[in-house]
Amino acid sequence: MDIQNKNIILESNIKSCPLINRGKVRDLYDLGDQLLIVSSDRISAYDSVLASGIYAKGEVLTQLSKFWFSLTEDIVENHFITDDIAGFSQKLADDLAVLQGRSMIVKKARPLPIECIVRGYITGSGWAEYKKQGTVCGLKLNEGLIESEKLKEPIFTPSTKAEQGEHDENISFEQCVDIVGSEIANKVKNLSIAIYSKARDYAESKGILIADTKFEFGTLENGEIILIDEVLTPDSSRFWPKTLYKAGRGQESYDKQIVRDYLTSIGWDKKPPPPELPEEIAKKTSDKYIEVLDLLTL
Repeated sequence: MDIQNKNIILESNIKSCPLINRGKVRDLYDLGDQLLIVSSDRISAYDSVLASGIYAKGEVLTQLSKFWFSLTEDIVENHFITDDIAGFSQKLADDLAVLQGRSMIVKKARPLPIECIVRGYITGSGWAEYKKQGTVCGLKLNEGLIESEKLKEPIFTPSTKAEQGEHDENISFEQCVDIVGSEIANKVKNLSIAIYSKARDYAESKGILIADTKFEFGTLENGEIILIDEVLTPDSSRFWPKTLYKAGRGQESYDKQIVRDYLTSIGWDKKPPPPELPEEIAKKTSDKYIEVLDLLTL
């Protein structure tokens, strides 16, 4: 990966266009008919944004999302327009040092009020629920599954989309229908599984298992549903090295599980403010983010 900015960027402050929202990781600006998304080096865990930044993280998220948007555009349209910030607008020229490599211009869309999660392996909160009830988000699964086992078919397990600082909640497909309606719920379910399946097969050919991932969709003014936000990044997915995979235990990962594991190990109660990350944990996370980008795209 060719890292264009050698500094950790925790916050962007673009003066030439209005700031719409500063999320856990991305800053969103209004460009009139389009939006400017700036991916910072902030990292969140358990719904809290940490004070420590992860070097090159914003560039990894942007470049990997761009790659997946291109690979999956035959399945569904997406919001990506360009990452050529200099060529798109002269008024952003003064901020190129911050924007280049970590920003994209996208279409405006109305986000759906759900997150679309697809699970191909049983792990994380899905494994915790299965051990107690034999279900994942209310879906009854076969008996006798073990931790990290590959599911016969990927499953769609939506969640609510909480405000920053609040917790997303897993919901049943029936609850998803109540929120967005039957037609949209079925459409995003089918799209999510199709995107995941294509990405899973591609990633496995590169030595990476995608255990699960989260997609977000939005609607254009004409009602068309498109893929938005980020897609198949270490922030929104669990990536496991295929050569080290073994069902029956937790897995090595290329994602922010490193950060989660550290926070768990020190006994953080998951209530803000979160603790600072040691330098070695931040560097290990940065190295893993860069490594997975290179493995997938080179």
